[in-house]
Order: sequence, then C-alpha cells, then structure tokens
Amino acid sequence: MPYKRKSWQEKLADAKGLPKIFKLNATQSKRWGKGTMVIPAPMEVNELMRRVPKGKLTTIDALRKILARRHGATMACPITTGIFAWISAHAAAEAEMEGRKRITPYWRTLKSNGELNPKYPGGIEGLKGRLAAEGHQVIQRGKRFFVAEVCR
Repeated sequence: MPYKRKSWQEKLADAKGLPKIFKLNATQSKRWGKGTMVIPAPMEVNELMRRVPKGKLTTIDALRKILARRHGATMACPITTGIFAWISAHAAAEAEMEGRKRITPYWRTLKSNGELNPKYPGGIEGLKGRLAAEGHQVIQRGKRFFVAEVCR
C-alpha cells in the first residue's frame, strides 16, 4: 500500500511527546551555555505566532524567550523552534487554500535579525506583499530582505 503523506496541518498537530525539557550536557553547554533547554511542541510555536496582531512583528528569538520562560528553562531549542515555525507557516497556507479566513499570520514572524524567511509559503515576494499591506517597509541588503524597523 502506498504511503500517504501527512498534510502540513497533520504535521503541526503531531506533538511527538513534546514539550521536553532537559539539562544541557558538556558538549551542548559549550555551544549554548549552561542550563536547561526546552524543545517545544509544534502547536505551542503556532499559538505564539497566532497572537501577533496586525501591524506588529515578532522574531524566532522572541518566541524562544517566551517558550523558555513558560517552561522554566534557560532557553528554547533554536532548531526545532525554527522548524515548527516553518511547519506552522505551511499549515496556515494549506488552510488558506482550503478557504479558511483566520489563519496563523506567519509573515509576521521573522528570523532573529528581522530577516524575511524565504522558506515560508509565497517566498520573498509573497511575504513582501503581505508585510507591505500591513504598513511595513522591506529593504534589501545583498541577496537578503529585512523589515526596515526590525533589522539591526
């Protein structure tokens, strides 16, 4: 029997036993410092992304700080938080294609330095259009794009 691929919405709903909190070992501490790390559940990241109101923006780092505080950890995993934001974005685009009006506003979640994520649905052009419609100015630096008021 052929394998049926999971939809983005199914991937978002699959918690895989998360969230998990663990103590950073010696190797991990060299990279991230001492303490504990939380690996959030995908829906936690989605829920935070949904809260960003029209005209406002957030970054993956800001989401990570909230997740760490929520779980009493030193930090939230940067890799899984980014992956779950990406899954959330694709799940929202999938829901929008199905005709849903209220979706997660993924275009309001930027990379840590205010950079647009080219891996989000619609790519850079789609994100620029959505952000411009909400009053944000996107600037280009080399091959990368940033929201003017957020980039450093």
